[in-house]
Amino acid sequence: MFWWRRTALRKRVVVNLTDKAFAGVLWAKRGPLLVLRDAVLMQHGAADTPMDGEVVIERARVEFIQVAGG
Repeated sequence: MFWWRRTALRKRVVVNLTDKAFAGVLWAKRGPLLVLRDAVLMQHGAADTPMDGEVVIERARVEFIQVAGG
């Protein structure tokens, strides 16, 4: 059931929000939350900022997710 929902888990992704994006490994989906590890904050006009620990993002704020190829 819904096998496609798990295809991005444990893969490198870019999670795009309205004003910024996070690149990292999609580690878990917990209800309305996404958990990224080894994440980097990417903002327009600023240098990429490595994030310590895990980054938790509300799914409702996500515009779209890109899965890294290869």
